[in-house]
Amino acid sequence: MHAEEKLTYETWPAEPERSTLEAKNKFLGFWLFLGGETVLFASLFATYLALKDKVPSAEHALAKDLYDLPLTFVATMLLLTSSLTSVYAMYHMKNFNSQKMMLWLGVTVALGLGFLCLEIYEFNHYVHEFGHTFTSSAFGSAFYTLVGFHGAHVTFGLGWILALMFRNYKRGLNLYNAPKFYVASLYWHFIDVVWVFIFTVVYLMGMVG
Repeated sequence: MHAEEKLTYETWPAEPERSTLEAKNKFLGFWLFLGGETVLFASLFATYLALKDKVPSAEHALAKDLYDLPLTFVATMLLLTSSLTSVYAMYHMKNFNSQKMMLWLGVTVALGLGFLCLEIYEFNHYVHEFGHTFTSSAFGSAFYTLVGFHGAHVTFGLGWILALMFRNYKRGLNLYNAPKFYVASLYWHFIDVVWVFIFTVVYLMGMVG
């Protein structure tokens, strides 16, 4: 079946995201991309752990004095919930329900934006209340590189999902765009998994010293 052929619920394949050769190639390229991203984040985690609390003087705040765990917990819940809503979106995509898929993707985007707003507020708080900036210490550089790099990935993921939504809002679902939505959803899950590690390694471990 050609990707642009008119589809109905009766002719919609069980796995539209993998039903064409082009879709399978997208998955292969995506997993290779994630392999590189995993290595990159692993390097940033290692750098952060090596430079944690490496400050030039006792006047600089350490991790246990710096982090606002309740705020970060709320941000974490927003991002994890957005992963769940993206699952709902893909469930409706597989059932050829474009409207409900768009609805849940919209909720995913809203939750992701909420996460970003809290992260920006957190950074602003650290800078103005503690003087904890990117250039204030090795610790500051490692922290903002790791957490900020993840924030950049969240921003990219939101842009990716929004672009797909706007481009395909009136087109409906077909075998050409279904794999694009699914791969974007997988990327969003990857971002969420990375944040779980950041929350554990940076914030929880940082609070206990």
